[in-house]
Amino acid sequence: MRFRIVALTTVALTAAGCGQLPPAPSAGQTTAPPPAPSTSAPAPSASASATATDGDTRPALATVQGTDEANYKAELVGLNRVGGKHLIVQLRLSTSTDKPLHWQAPLADPMRPLKWRWPSGIAVLDAPAHRWLMPYKPADGECLCSDTDRDDLKPIIDPGESQTVYAVLPAPSGNPATTTIVTPIGPPMVDVPISDDPAVPPPGQELPDPDASQVETVSHLIETPSQSLDRTEEMTDDGADLKVSLSSDVLFALNKATLTPRARTVLAKAAKLVDASEDTTIEVDGHADSSGTNAINEPLSRRRAEAVRKALTPLITRDGVTLTAHGYGSRRPLYSNDSDEGRRRNRRVTITFTKPAPAEAPAATTSASPLPEGEGTKASVRAKGVPFDLKVTAFRRMPGDLGLLRYTITNQGSTEAWYHDLNWADDWNAFKYHAATNIQVTDTAARRLYRPARVIVAKGEEPGTYCACTNTSGVALSAMNFEPGETKEYWSLYALPAQADSLTVKVATWKALQVPLS
Repeated sequence: MRFRIVALTTVALTAAGCGQLPPAPSAGQTTAPPPAPSTSAPAPSASASATATDGDTRPALATVQGTDEANYKAELVGLNRVGGKHLIVQLRLSTSTDKPLHWQAPLADPMRPLKWRWPSGIAVLDAPAHRWLMPYKPADGECLCSDTDRDDLKPIIDPGESQTVYAVLPAPSGNPATTTIVTPIGPPMVDVPISDDPAVPPPGQELPDPDASQVETVSHLIETPSQSLDRTEEMTDDGADLKVSLSSDVLFALNKATLTPRARTVLAKAAKLVDASEDTTIEVDGHADSSGTNAINEPLSRRRAEAVRKALTPLITRDGVTLTAHGYGSRRPLYSNDSDEGRRRNRRVTITFTKPAPAEAPAATTSASPLPEGEGTKASVRAKGVPFDLKVTAFRRMPGDLGLLRYTITNQGSTEAWYHDLNWADDWNAFKYHAATNIQVTDTAARRLYRPARVIVAKGEEPGTYCACTNTSGVALSAMNFEPGETKEYWSLYALPAQADSLTVKVATWKALQVPLS
């Protein structure tokens, strides 16, 4: 069956609205690429190889070992750009021990309620565009990727055998020579070279022509949150826009819309960020928590936004800048209103504008060199009497002002033990799913704290928020369980300050470490 490709983009929206998201089109926008070539390969059929040992002997471009499933080994054996706009990813799956591998569930997309028929969790981190690119969704299916029912793939891979699966995704922006492949099973595979040669399947299998099918592009926004240590403001960066949320508790007295003496200092800092931008239309939005009624919250949030607009306007030195003020009451919470901290953060005035051009920063690294051994990257802690070791193995710059942190946790005791503190971040992140979120990265010189990035997934009126870090929920229910001597590797993604050469990393209950950026 042949179709002409129609690219529809699933664009994630934040609670505060939609930013400018290059290069993906806006929500609901349809783009029609050039007509499909007259000759194209047929889509895979049920005649594809049904054996686990598929004769795929290609050398691995990169390898990832499972975090929770220690025997899960995935080797990247194919990464090909098609027509300048699609990417075909091929992974060879096998077990690295004498234990059979149940491969389906760990490789499924944890952000969509899909069945386990597809390796739908294969993704591309398009760091410069702050996008999380997922496999296309065909018009007649869920994932343009291997289908265990259609392709008759075995759900279990026995020791000594392997099975190659594929996924077809949008190519990352800017036609890069390398990219980062992310799977739910372990840390990202960074700086993998992309080939523009035709993709080659393993013996007996076929790969689809992405221009021969009608597909929907699934692309999620990546937000990086940070906050000032004095808690006067917090900021989110989606690669296109900055949203600077100023604490209403600092700006105003209780139930008042008159700025406090301290407010001018906070607004002066915000004005410097606006001056560094080229945006000429700045949005100033007032928000409230869920206390009180709409009759009170709506006009109060509007008056507070207007007060900030009037005070901020003369502080901006650029010409031709227009500020617009709106009040939304409690209709757009960023955090749960079930806690005092969540309500405090929801009481805010948010200033939104185009992200300023980044300051000159060290170039993103092109090799994942391990950090040198030393006390600065290692620490120990006891959990219910069992000793656990932490080791930061890499903290590297990536494009888009992003940083990738990798670290290992080892059970140094003689008994099986759990370490739950990695899951237990405070309400600041507002993640609804267990993940390795309890990590703080601090730039002490700039007095700023960074938390793991968020993947924003459109789900009706309220988007789902997922951590761009190791998942510890869903099928990974035992991700925090360690056998004696067992080591597991974790990762998380952050915004990085431009000029820092080292940052303070605080992982759960371990002591803070001063970690150099590589």
